Amino acid sequence: MANTYPSFMAQNGKSFLLSCGVARGGMSRSLLLLLSVSSFTVSGTLYCSEIGTANAETNHSSSIAKHGGQVAPHKNSSGRKKELKPRSVVKGPQALVSSGTEEVGVTGHVSMPNGVTNRTPGGGMMPPQTIAKSRSGLTRDYIAKQSPTSNPAALVASLPGVVYAGNDPLGTNDDQQGLTIRGLNQQEIGFLFEGIPAAAPVYLLPYTSAAADNENIQSLTLTQGSPDTRSPLYNAVGGELSETMHDPSHHFGGLIDASYGSFSLRRHFIRVDTGDLGKTGVRGFLSFSHREADEWRGVGGTRRYHIDMKFVKDWGADNHAAFIMTYNDAKQYYLRAPTKAQWDQYGVNFNYNDTPWGSSPSNYYKYQENRMKKFILGAPVNLKFGHGLALDVTPYFTYSWGYDNGGSTLSRDGSFLGPNAAGPLQVGGTNTSIIAASIDTYRLAYSGINTALSWTHGHNTLTGGAWYSYFDQTEPQSYQAVNPDGGVPSMWGDKPILTANGSVLRTYNIHLIQQTNALFINDTYKALNDKLTVTAGFKEIMVTRSQTNLVPGVTYATGQSVAEPLPQFMASYKITPHDQIYINGTASFRMPASIMTYADRYNVSTGKLSSRHATNIKPEFAIGEEIGYRHTGFANVSVALFNYNFTHRQLSTTTYQNGLPVSESIDAGGQTMRGAQIEVGLQRWHHFSPYVSGQYEHATIDSNLPAVASDGISVALPTKGKRAVNTPEFTAAVGLNYDDGSIFGGFNMNYIGKQYSTFMNDESIPSYETFNVNVGYRFKNMWLAKHPQLQLNLLNIGNSGYLSGTSSIKTNARSIMVAGHTVAGSSPQYYVGGGFAGVLSFSTGF
Repeated sequence: MANTYPSFMAQNGKSFLLSCGVARGGMSRSLLLLLSVSSFTVSGTLYCSEIGTANAETNHSSSIAKHGGQVAPHKNSSGRKKELKPRSVVKGPQALVSSGTEEVGVTGHVSMPNGVTNRTPGGGMMPPQTIAKSRSGLTRDYIAKQSPTSNPAALVASLPGVVYAGNDPLGTNDDQQGLTIRGLNQQEIGFLFEGIPAAAPVYLLPYTSAAADNENIQSLTLTQGSPDTRSPLYNAVGGELSETMHDPSHHFGGLIDASYGSFSLRRHFIRVDTGDLGKTGVRGFLSFSHREADEWRGVGGTRRYHIDMKFVKDWGADNHAAFIMTYNDAKQYYLRAPTKAQWDQYGVNFNYNDTPWGSSPSNYYKYQENRMKKFILGAPVNLKFGHGLALDVTPYFTYSWGYDNGGSTLSRDGSFLGPNAAGPLQVGGTNTSIIAASIDTYRLAYSGINTALSWTHGHNTLTGGAWYSYFDQTEPQSYQAVNPDGGVPSMWGDKPILTANGSVLRTYNIHLIQQTNALFINDTYKALNDKLTVTAGFKEIMVTRSQTNLVPGVTYATGQSVAEPLPQFMASYKITPHDQIYINGTASFRMPASIMTYADRYNVSTGKLSSRHATNIKPEFAIGEEIGYRHTGFANVSVALFNYNFTHRQLSTTTYQNGLPVSESIDAGGQTMRGAQIEVGLQRWHHFSPYVSGQYEHATIDSNLPAVASDGISVALPTKGKRAVNTPEFTAAVGLNYDDGSIFGGFNMNYIGKQYSTFMNDESIPSYETFNVNVGYRFKNMWLAKHPQLQLNLLNIGNSGYLSGTSSIKTNARSIMVAGHTVAGSSPQYYVGGGFAGVLSFSTGF
């Protein structure tokens, strides 16, 4: 037997699908086996014997019944029975090949109702990778054992190079979080949901909890570095996070999950799989969840409704079509970000007030409410035409709407609309000062289509395609007088304060349209019996932004057009079937991640220009190189060295204007990043699966950054050679998973090194560690309940709160003298990492 290629798939805990391909003497044959099982784990061996002798293109399929170790005989092409005799038993998921009789042995594990199979190395944290890039991933073996409240950004926290500065232990508040990969922030990380770009263009915040419920996430794949050439992304200089959903089962059933925990957490989830719908070949699922919890510090709470739906149809040879829909409605309150001094004085008690009558209305928690509704539609289609031709098409549409609020004090007679006096504001009462909520409403609609046509001929695969996206955003800000009790009449801003002439009092009223066109071509060649794989690709991305601002006195129309050529090269070589080396060189870019980059803003209290729109904006551009090594087997090892060179590095920060948080983009000049990462995961051994990852990175600023001195003179801060912000030198993670089919448990420890929060490196946050633990028990089937289970997740053990990342980056925290001019210091603000929390969940299949 020359070569054996076994593959294995479990479906709904009911059956195994085993396909065995055998090549011998230039002849190929295939055998499809379907084995029905009734228990949760099958130990033993299945044997496939070669069928047919003459026709290499002939396909055969049959059912094999396994009774007491005996396998039913089958007829070969001559009509004679051919006995299949087991020779030995395979221990583990590997195939056994023996000389003489052609046999394949496979030991399988049936999937649990929540998708756990215990087949992924590292307890679900190290699925095998073959691409010539640094790539890590998570499967249901890991995801299903984490808290059902966790979002994907929190789930990938233990992967190499990842820093998750979550400000909430339950993972429920992903509006304020700092996710970085190799020091690159979440707006520099492309987020794909079923092949759909799920982060809103321009702002580029992923809001990962809006995509799918934890129970429906089949896998997460993180590419540390630039994205694939065919990915519909233009911001992924820091890599690509790809999320796929649970594939609907062929059998009717579903999953129920109920969770309760700290901070009055209550969460309920239900999913129903339709099974195959008659003889249409269509199957699908629909799920719904509801979650409520208090904010872990301060006052206020979070609330979320979520719906996921997926219908698929498979036909012919690898033809696949899907229809995907997800809807998310989340409401929460901003958590107050402290400076270092405020943290040292108040700790976790530095929060927004529970009364509107404090020192400043902007500090009242009800004026910090934000809400986002998001609707995603997608219809990916994969077609095989034969003769090596394949077409992949993904049309999509996303619509999002909501509001962000702040608090402000307005003068009845001294307010301004742009540079013009607003006159007496049309507000009831006679007070000269008016307490108002600053309301920023938005509506985002973006649609697009991504297509790729590939042709495989011999050892060569040529792929070409195009991506088009249209984005439309309106963001009118307004003010609304509060009720006598401090409440806001309408959070949607439909009762705005008017000026003397009847205009709505605003700081900005923005409408932005962005169109993205991309063309790409990719060629892959395999040689030396497929040991060597070489890929060269090129992508041209063209982005056009047009923005208008309807506030009087501002620049009405602004915008930007950019075209960037992005070449890419990758090569890998299989030293042995279990060892691979690779190299790659990639180029990537990103536009500024804020519509405020293009807007003038006047202070409503003074009528003075507080922010001028940027001109001659340069997009962030990066060139990266990697060299890596992988080993697969009982021990799985991945090691990589990387280097990035940036120009016009774009950093996102948060500022406040009239009490409203505003996302802005800073041009941080040139930057160099070099480092090494390692990832080790073992196959399941005596029910244990350990995992370790780590990264060392040295990142420096390559240019002196501009600043404005106290006397208004522009100077250059001596930042060249300083360490990059939000980039720890060392990060590490350790995980251990245990699962014997009934009892399961595990822990994860993360270490994050010291991080600077200013370009001058004059302020930083210390290193910290986080610990998470999960334990649980699965019961046997009980009537209609399939393997009900209890699960307890303990999060941030030993932590009562810590500074986890920088929310508002500053040039310098302390005053500094530059060329005889004083540049005043400004204090950065920080995310506060969540304290301890516990979540108890009960789930069952049906």
